[in-house]
Amino acid sequence: MNLTEHWNHVYQTNDSADVSWFQNRPTTSLDLIGTCGVAQGDGIIDVGGGASVLVDFLLAAGFSKLAVLDISASALDQTKRRLGARASEVDWFAADVTQFASPREFGLWHDRAVFHFLTEKADRQKYVETMKRTLSADGHAVISTFAIDGPEKCSRLSVCRYDATAISAELGAGFQLLEQVNETHVTPWSTEQRFTYFRFARSGINSK
Repeated sequence: MNLTEHWNHVYQTNDSADVSWFQNRPTTSLDLIGTCGVAQGDGIIDVGGGASVLVDFLLAAGFSKLAVLDISASALDQTKRRLGARASEVDWFAADVTQFASPREFGLWHDRAVFHFLTEKADRQKYVETMKRTLSADGHAVISTFAIDGPEKCSRLSVCRYDATAISAELGAGFQLLEQVNETHVTPWSTEQRFTYFRFARSGINSK
């Protein structure tokens, strides 16, 4: 399956509010970003942020040097249209995270539900390598995946589900787990999905 074509089709045939992962307000993400203590000018990259409204809230809160990375250019286009003139304040990257080369470092890496789609070990290793290259030496990461009791598939794709032990093993010694938050996400059609959010700091051990 060509994943770029798959996700472009999803966003070309659905409004951003008509997909299972839609959130009116990404409360847990915003709370964890606040807990990280990242300064407004340190830079935040939202991985898989496509049509998410997280960037809207970050802009409203005064954050700058923002970026959104998504494999689907169609998803990014939805957000650009929604933001209007403010879209020029954000860097937009239409790319596969496993192949992404960031032009600069960021103080915080945010990913709500990309990592769990990486069912191949090699792709997960490339993801971690990208994150290490992209994050500053004292950076933080907020990564959300389906919980152990969450769905086994999303958008017709298989996923891997994680607890703290499993995701820490994937990220390796370069990251220290600081916090875990469980969330029950209610989809637009009122079904429940279990997510777990993990907040990491770079540990300084094999961090580059």
